[in-house]
Amino acid sequence: MKKTIAVIVLLLAAGVVALLLKRPEVSRKAAEAPGAPARGSLSLSGAWALYPLAVRWQEEFQKSHPGTVVDVQAGGAGKGIADALAGVVDIGMVSREINPAEVEKGAVALAVAKDAVVATVSAKNPLLADLLRRGLKKEDLAALWMRGLTKSWEALLDRDGRTPVHVFTRSDACGAAETWAAYLGGHQEDLAGVGVYGDPGLAEAVRRDPLAIGFNNVNFAYDAKTLRPVAGLGICPIDLDGNGRIDPAESVYATRDDLVRAIAAHVYPSPPARDLYFVIKGQPARPRQPDRPLLADFLTWVLTEGQQYVAEMGYIAVGPDRIASGLATVRGSAEKK
Repeated sequence: MKKTIAVIVLLLAAGVVALLLKRPEVSRKAAEAPGAPARGSLSLSGAWALYPLAVRWQEEFQKSHPGTVVDVQAGGAGKGIADALAGVVDIGMVSREINPAEVEKGAVALAVAKDAVVATVSAKNPLLADLLRRGLKKEDLAALWMRGLTKSWEALLDRDGRTPVHVFTRSDACGAAETWAAYLGGHQEDLAGVGVYGDPGLAEAVRRDPLAIGFNNVNFAYDAKTLRPVAGLGICPIDLDGNGRIDPAESVYATRDDLVRAIAAHVYPSPPARDLYFVIKGQPARPRQPDRPLLADFLTWVLTEGQQYVAEMGYIAVGPDRIASGLATVRGSAEKK
């Protein structure tokens, strides 16, 4: 009798252990069931222009998707698209148009926001008051960067004097430089100037040199808290109509919000205003290859719920048509067609 009871107890114990061992498996399968939130990790790299917004998206997505880890690294648009096409990251952040050669390699771009590149100078520039009043014409900017004509600041402002202009550019392959060059009539490799790595580096180089001129993405030219130009930086206005002064309609640089409104209203030209992209390699969730559910979930979230953070972070939302196109791509509609 005692032996029988012992056997029963052992069998019951074995059953309990078996159930305990199966619970994680059942839980895992439940999480993988259709409609369940995907879990895991995602990686992004690329454009400094998108970095502040991508970090905000990272934080909010992780809050609403416990168990998910999103890693965001800056490094320039060139790095972002190269990493995405090489499979080093899931998403490349790109702040320029995607070229045909990249599309041929499998690049699929989704417009997620808009911003712009602005010319920056030191707040200690000896002629800053005149510069803010008169601005610089497009041809003046092209002479400095595209033709390497290092005119004096006085010559740019139709004054007597020989104060040299120190021209700075980006040393890394990036959307800001490509966009700025496109506005001036060329490509990044055509830009003259002392090369500096990254948006923060270029802003700091210009801030430290009273005779410098450079360019930055909006969210590295303006302080996120005060919404005014970063301490030590001035925004060089563009004399859009070439009349030798900054008219009220062209005076859009006092705060980040003023400039964002000018970009949205197409007062500030495009380029240097431009769309910002998430680039992936191939479709994120293909009918016969549903191996990237978390990527599809994240992209869908960015194009829907995530758009509420765009204006707050100093960017401009893309139009409804671009959102619809992006969602169709995520859902695999493009491939099915």
